[in-house]
Order: sequence, then structure tokens, then C-alpha cells
Amino acid sequence: MSCDRRGMHRTEHCNNTVQSADVVRVIQEDDSESTPLLRNGPRTEAAPGASFGSSVFNLMNAIMGSGILGLAYAMAHTGILGFCILLVLVSSLASYSIHLLLKMCDQTRLTSYEDLGFCAFQKPGRVLVAATILIQNVGAMSSYLFIIKSEVPAAVTSFLTPGTSDHAWYLDGRVLLILVTLFVVLPLALLPKIGFLGYTSGLAFFLMVFFAIVVVIKKWSIPCPFPGNETLSSSQFSNSSASDCVPKLFVISSKSAYAVPTLAFSFLCHTAVLPIYSELRRPTKKRMQNVANVGISLSLLVYLISSLFGYLTFYEHVESELLLGYNAFLPRDALIMSVRLGILLAVLLTVPLIHFPTRKALRMLVLGEQAFSWLSHVLLTILLLVLVLLLAIFVPDIRNVFGVVGSTTSTCLLFVYPGLLYLRISTEPLKSLQSIGALLLVIVGTLVGVLSFSIIVVTWALNP
Repeated sequence: MSCDRRGMHRTEHCNNTVQSADVVRVIQEDDSESTPLLRNGPRTEAAPGASFGSSVFNLMNAIMGSGILGLAYAMAHTGILGFCILLVLVSSLASYSIHLLLKMCDQTRLTSYEDLGFCAFQKPGRVLVAATILIQNVGAMSSYLFIIKSEVPAAVTSFLTPGTSDHAWYLDGRVLLILVTLFVVLPLALLPKIGFLGYTSGLAFFLMVFFAIVVVIKKWSIPCPFPGNETLSSSQFSNSSASDCVPKLFVISSKSAYAVPTLAFSFLCHTAVLPIYSELRRPTKKRMQNVANVGISLSLLVYLISSLFGYLTFYEHVESELLLGYNAFLPRDALIMSVRLGILLAVLLTVPLIHFPTRKALRMLVLGEQAFSWLSHVLLTILLLVLVLLLAIFVPDIRNVFGVVGSTTSTCLLFVYPGLLYLRISTEPLKSLQSIGALLLVIVGTLVGVLSFSIIVVTWALNP
């Protein structure tokens, strides 16, 4: 069965004939940048597909999350030029790995990461990819909800008058987390198509832009050297001197190794790429690549502005979570309080978007190729949300628990799998430019994964 025919019958999978001469000929004759992805016929008027702008917002929402809070810390430990080089390098690799995914999707007429795994390595490949997506995204969603549980009470307290009882129900992080999950996350997660999230994704992106603008504005509200007085919540600021206020172009230290994993996580959107692609209006490889390029470029710009001015505000004293540094100087500043709530809302709106490919992976593992039904859709949605909610509520240090998992699964999905699947599926010779690039992705991803895992293990050993 040819790859083109598999696109017409989506319940059938790629088989070993993907390397046959007939398939090679089909691929070579039909590898145009403007070739439509979906061969099942044109979309109906009732389901025209997601617009270009909506798809860009969804992709940027998949890219940008709580990771934006840690990039200034990464810049402080790599230097301005060192960070910029790494930022451009990682974003370029992310764009290239998306290019490989789209190329494989176009060649095989498959529309999911899991099916590409099946095409390359049969059932073990599909199970491995689906399990990786499931573990990575459950960890990410749990971490985001953990942030909501921890930070929302503090954000609410900042708007209240001093002396308000700490035992009020609206200051209980667990209660607030359950409420926002029921009334915000669940309705959005129940939507059947990822394209419907374009509006909330657009809101989340503009909240991130608002965050970057506030970071720029507040750079001039905090003097350097930092004034040493008893009102500062962190003693590290009271020991600052004029020499601490000089930006460094390159920095190499033991903490520099955290930069690459942080940046890799900050550009991970690959589990959402193919669902967005399959729902894109007039879906072609070139059009979706433009969506990816615009989304990554805008995210890079916001990342660069917020991390640069965050670093130029606190220099080497920048906190691992940028907003924490403002607590020492601007504890009840209206803009800081507003941007804190904005970031929390943006993180919250990212959860439904991550939930979509997670549910898809779980469905494939549990139900295989069964036709869509609202009953299974609702049950799987509720099951996943209950799981991540329980993890966020009852696991005391969930970000460290999933740090080990994330250091491996995120690099696999971003670097290793796209390169490995391409080398297996593509008919191009190993000496071709694309194959060499895919091989480099696998090597870079493996090195980053091993480095990230080693750093976390060593950190745990030194700080038990």
C-alpha cells in the first residue's frame, strides 16, 4: 500500500513498503512545498480549518509558558552574547526539527507524531512516541498547575489589605486550583479541535508581551548598586557593589550548564505541531512551516527582551524565577502585581493546549484506532485532568520529580525523535544534507539529554 493511499485511509498505517521503489517514486513526484497535507477531499464549509493567525497563536502558546521566567537567570550565567548565541542556535534547531516532521508528514500522508513512530519502527515506535508525549505533557501540565497552586494565593494576597486572615478559603491554593481547573481548564480541554483554542492562545501571548514590557519599564525603577537595608527580603542584594552592575558578555560557570536545557524546554512545541498542521486552513508544508517560523521568531523576540532587561535589572543577582526578584524592591507595585496575575493566567491557558496532544497520545495507547466518540473523549479528558490535579496537589516537589523525566523526554521530542524518524523514513541517502542535519539533531539531543539528566542528579546529590 502506497503512502498516498494511506493518507486516504487514515485508519491504516505505514508498513514496511515505505522503502520500496514505488513509494520512492511517489515521494519524489509529489514532494512539492505546496502539496496539500490532507488528501481526503476539500474541507467543508462547516469545518474550514483554523486560520493562519490562530495557528500561530496556538503554536506560540505551546512554546511559551513558565519557561520565560527562568531565561534571565540563564542569561546571568552565560552572558549576554553567550545567551544570544544559544538562543538563536536552539530556536534554529527547533525550527529545523519541525521542518523534518513536516517533511515526513508530507511524504507519508500521516498526521500525527505517533503514526510517524509506527511508520519508522512499527508498533514499538508508536508506543514509545506516545508514551514519551504522555510523560512529558503530564509532567508539564502538573508543573503548571503546581505553579498555579503555589503562586495564586500570593498574588491574591498582594491585592488584599494587610492583616487579612491567612485561613480564608480564597487563599487556599488547593481550593483555588480545583476551582480554576473546573471552570477554566476543563471547558477548554473538552473542545474537540485544537484550532478552537486560538483565541485563548492569542490572549496568553499578549499577556507574555505585557510581561516583557513591564520588565523593560521596571528596569529603571530599581537602582544598582542595590540599596542595602533591612526591608530587602534577600540578603544577596544588600551585599552588592558597583562592580555587580556591569553586564557580562560571556560567563562560564557550573550553572551555565542549566542554560541549554532551559532553552530547549522553552522552545518545545513539537507535540502540538502536527495537530495544528492537520487543522490548518489550506494545510501545506510551506504554509505550516511559515506558521512555525513566525511563531518561533515572535517567541524568540519576547524571550530576548524579557531576559535581557531582567538581567540588566538584577545582573548576577537575578533569581531563578525572575518575578521573585521584584518582591524585595516592589512588593506591592501595581504593575508587578498585574503582570504576576497575567503570567499565571497565561500559564493556565497553556494547560488545555498541552492537554490536546496528551489526550491524543493516551487515546492511541488505550483505544488504538477506534473512531472518535464523545464518551471516550470526555472520559479521557477528565481522567487526565484528575491525574495532573492530584499530582499538583499531593506531590510536594513535583517540579523536581518531573525534572529528570523532562530532561530526557523534552530533548527526545525536540531533537532525537525528529532526527531518528527522518533517518528511518526518508529515502534520501545518508550523505545528503538533510540526513546529515537529522543525524546532528540526534547527536545534539542525546548530549543535551545526558547533560540535563547529569546536572539534576548531581544537584540532588549535593543538596539532598
